[in-house]
Amino acid sequence: MAITSLSTSSLVSGVKRRRVWDQTATTDGFFQIATTTLNVTAASITFSSIPQGYTHLQVRYIARATVNDNTYMRFNGDTGANYSGHYIYGQGASAASGSIVNGTSFYTDVLTGSATSYNNAVVDILDYANTNKYKTARTIAGMDLNGSGNAWLASGNWRNTAAITSITLNQSSGSYVFEPNSSFALYGIKG
Repeated sequence: MAITSLSTSSLVSGVKRRRVWDQTATTDGFFQIATTTLNVTAASITFSSIPQGYTHLQVRYIARATVNDNTYMRFNGDTGANYSGHYIYGQGASAASGSIVNGTSFYTDVLTGSATSYNNAVVDILDYANTNKYKTARTIAGMDLNGSGNAWLASGNWRNTAAITSITLNQSSGSYVFEPNSSFALYGIKG
């Protein structure tokens, strides 16, 4: 069944049949905060001055690197040993898992060095503005290499109660970079 049209009379909820959409206001959902597509290689991507009025954040990217390499995430420029995480991924007939304990960042995925394939990733950052708890992130990522590729699941924890005001993505080595046409977006989630 496909929805072909909506009217305000069809958008009701609850026993009192109150209206849930006034045709103009958006109160819940995804809101684009920032986006960038690279014209040249970049060693890192940073979203800064992140507004604090959302419940959660989501980073989405379609990217590739100069060589197959891990992508890492940091918050608020913190390079201390305050990150932990774990991951599992599959590549065709093989699978692997691992963890980071007291790391200086945590994995979000593994990018390909293939000139023709890009990795896709979605990273959810939960309760980013809550100053009463540590921050948690989870990643779903993957890529296809014309019959091979990988699927990636990861989660990470930043042991800090500060509100997240900046997010940095980088490769594991300073000599590895994100390639041109890699695209990154940050969304705020209300709800």
